[in-house]
Amino acid sequence: MPMSSSPAVVVASAAVVALAVANRVLYKLALVPLKSYPFFLAQLTTFGYVGVYFSILYVRYRAGVVTRDMLALPKIRFAVIGLLEALGVAAGMSAGAMLPGPAIPILSQSFLVWQLIFSVLLLGKTYSLRQIIGCLLVTSGVILAVASGANDGHLLSGVKLIWPLLMVISSAFQAGASILKESVFVDGAKRLKGKRPDIFVVNSFGSGFQALFVFLLLPLLSNLRGIKLAELSGHLNGGAECFLNVGESPIDCGGAPFLPLLFIFINMAFNISLLNLVKMSSAVVASLTATSAGIFFLFSPLALFVFIFGLLSLYRPNCLSIFMTTLMLFVFNCSANINLYPFSSFALHPSRRGIKRFFYLRWYGIVDGSNSV
Repeated sequence: MPMSSSPAVVVASAAVVALAVANRVLYKLALVPLKSYPFFLAQLTTFGYVGVYFSILYVRYRAGVVTRDMLALPKIRFAVIGLLEALGVAAGMSAGAMLPGPAIPILSQSFLVWQLIFSVLLLGKTYSLRQIIGCLLVTSGVILAVASGANDGHLLSGVKLIWPLLMVISSAFQAGASILKESVFVDGAKRLKGKRPDIFVVNSFGSGFQALFVFLLLPLLSNLRGIKLAELSGHLNGGAECFLNVGESPIDCGGAPFLPLLFIFINMAFNISLLNLVKMSSAVVASLTATSAGIFFLFSPLALFVFIFGLLSLYRPNCLSIFMTTLMLFVFNCSANINLYPFSSFALHPSRRGIKRFFYLRWYGIVDGSNSV
């Protein structure tokens, strides 16, 4: 599992970390106006991204960046990627509805284990014992951080075994999709005489098939969110009105469409940067890098230590591992006890007064509990 220490990979990794952190924060902010319509936001990103990605693909094709040979790559693999991602969403929503909140991110850490298994089976990769232990330590760091915030007692007491297993299976679907994306780049390089396919070829066709399968599963997905099929159109219309902040919505949609659009923009940038890192390195490396952003929000020193030790066990100390470790320590120390209210205050009031209030709240920590996001 080689890790390139080239400047390009370092920059790509830094971009993934920064965008992953911003993506988590802005998702919370986007749900401030859309607090009653998270299902609408999920479908907007699923189906809306297809049009955006294919538009960018067309522009890049006209510019000569994307070739006919890239577009002629077999589509069966993209269809399987879309199917696995849609099944991952369905299985995750089904299990998530029955599991306690802290258990979900813990069980989702099986994603990395599945990635290692599938990369061996599908890509023929081999891993040393040190690398396997390192990946397990990275996973343990996140589990420790999440578990430290859970209530005392057994986390899954009273929960049927099928639901944790279904969450693990959901991670398997997502991991399989990520490894297949990497295989598209590897196989495409052979078909294209050493040139890897453009990331927007993979993004566009993968997202297109995912949207198709999500559409077929829409009655199931909406029912899992407590929305009956007969109420689905009304819910989506209500979500659209709240997103655009038009009409007479029964709830306060203040902050729309600015906050949701800002999240959508950053989320697309994050998805693109993550796939770019897969293209430049591997799916496992991209997963580890994205996970390093998640650890910033889990304030356990022991978890951070285990996580960083795991990263350094995976790779020889090169410039990338040193950079990632330093970045994690810096952000961890700067973001302890972070609160989203200053960010939402600034986003909702982007004026001179709003900017002043943003820094005042951020650094002095004056937060009214009733206004916390």
